[in-house]
This record gives sequence, C-alpha cells and structure tokens, in this order.
Amino acid sequence: MELLPAELRAQLPALYAQEGNNDPMVYAKFFTPDSSWTWFVTEGSSEDDDFIFYGYTIGQAEEWGYFSLADLSSARGPMGLPIERDLHFTPAPWSEVEARHRATHGDPSG
Repeated sequence: MELLPAELRAQLPALYAQEGNNDPMVYAKFFTPDSSWTWFVTEGSSEDDDFIFYGYTIGQAEEWGYFSLADLSSARGPMGLPIERDLHFTPAPWSEVEARHRATHGDPSG
C-alpha cells in the first residue's frame, strides 16, 4: 500500500499553512498494526528527496512535530510489520480526530 498517494499529496496544505490554528485539519492517519504508534498528519511538503509531514504523534510520548515519509516507509513495528495508512480515515479538525481516537483507544495519560 502506498503511504502517500498523489491525491493525498495534492490535498495536504504546505508546511506552516495551518500555523497558529488551534484546531487544524487532520488529513491522514498512519499507524503500526503491531503496536500502538499513530501519526496524524496536518501538513506536508516535499524537501530534497523526501516528504516532510507535520502532525501529532502518539508513541512513547505524545507530541506535535515533524516526521518524514522516508522514516515512515522504512520503520517496522515490533513484529516487523510496516507502517500503514488508515484507508478509512476521514479528514476532520484535530479536536474531532482526537476525541474519536480517545474514545476508541483511551487516554494513555490517565
């Protein structure tokens, strides 16, 4: 499965396009099928030979930050499975995406 098909690439706002927005749109979700890591993408831009995303990562910690297509493509979960794009993800504002995620997966902080 392609992580960043042309239609998603065209839909993503460029890096910093949603800067200052307290409830940015989330356009894609990546996840490890064999662990609990999840990446929610709000923006992205081509950079050199790679594509850089900005969004919210849930893994060992939870934080907003940058991650690359090359890293997502090469990473493997603990059982060796590659990262996948959630084909059923519906773009929505971060507040809605976060609420859906917490309802399904719980809140690891508490």
